[in-house]
Amino acid sequence: MNKLKTPFRYDYVGSFLRPEKLKKARADFQAGNIGEKELKEVEDVCIRELVAKQKEAGYHVITDGEFRRSAWHLDFMWGFEGIEHKKTVNGNTTFNAEAAMIDDTYMVDRISVKNHPFVEHYKFVKALEDENTVAKQTIPSPGQFFAYFTGAELLNKTLGIYGSEEKFAVDVMENYGKFIEEIYEAGCRNLQFDDCVWGGMVNPELAVALTGRSGEKLETYKRLLLELNNQVVQNAPEDLTVTTHVCRGNYHSTYFSSGAYDSVADLLFGEENVDAYYLEYDDERSGKFAPLAKVTGEKKVVLGLITTKTPKLEDKEEVKKRIYEAAKYIPLERLYLSPQCGFASCEIGNKLTEEEQWAKLALVKEIAEEVWK
Repeated sequence: MNKLKTPFRYDYVGSFLRPEKLKKARADFQAGNIGEKELKEVEDVCIRELVAKQKEAGYHVITDGEFRRSAWHLDFMWGFEGIEHKKTVNGNTTFNAEAAMIDDTYMVDRISVKNHPFVEHYKFVKALEDENTVAKQTIPSPGQFFAYFTGAELLNKTLGIYGSEEKFAVDVMENYGKFIEEIYEAGCRNLQFDDCVWGGMVNPELAVALTGRSGEKLETYKRLLLELNNQVVQNAPEDLTVTTHVCRGNYHSTYFSSGAYDSVADLLFGEENVDAYYLEYDDERSGKFAPLAKVTGEKKVVLGLITTKTPKLEDKEEVKKRIYEAAKYIPLERLYLSPQCGFASCEIGNKLTEEEQWAKLALVKEIAEEVWK
């Protein structure tokens, strides 16, 4: 069993730009021109090529780039019994005035999980590990899953099935536990919770709009989301490294939220019991580093100072200055460096080329090696 653990001094969140042959295969599959077997064969080839490039770039973590997914979170939900989805026509989420073309996803019965497809996806990547690399699996956080189905739009549908939020929370916790059992048995020891909930909560108006709650009800809701994440971590095997990535939206180089971490720092940094945070810090929308002083214990922070939203390379010395600025609030030895998010949270990808994507990662590695000699 490979003993390497995330995060690494130079790291990345998980998703990569889909190559053209993969985009074509998915389009052909959706059009009915090829079957699942043919699509999987193309996915397999593209993932092998991606992992080879990740290794060539000198990274110690490998992922499948989320090449088998349409979106960072929804495909995971579709792996649960009781969840259905359908393609929308005009898009259903506004990202900085752009409609995201992602499936409507909704509950039709109580959720359950067995033989989740992500377990087989993980096994494929794990088989590509070597002595210098370890496979990481990314999934939406338990709180993200819960919030999706208890937000302003879907709460009534969920209550119609469960009767109460508390009963749904119990099922989320239990089924995340079952998924973790499956993927742990498959050899996974590095699991990343992707979490846009906290990225939405940093914006007070958006938090109310998304959740349909305000005042004390909103604060109680935040506490419930935190407790869900923590309970799942607590119930997980002791040698499973669990990290979390906090994002304010990343669709086709757009975003849905802005706001500093200050208002969520006590809960997120002070009380969420993960091993490390991958934090969006690539522009002014994320605020200052002062909230990092709230990170408790020996938890690590991966500074997302390199943007995946634009191709322009950051100034190396400016990035170094920002790392040392962050080190005023949390020791340098507990800091790490990565892009602020993946390069393709949804299969459409961000507005840069594959060559520009790898140039970003080369810059992350170069800076990290100079800062942490």
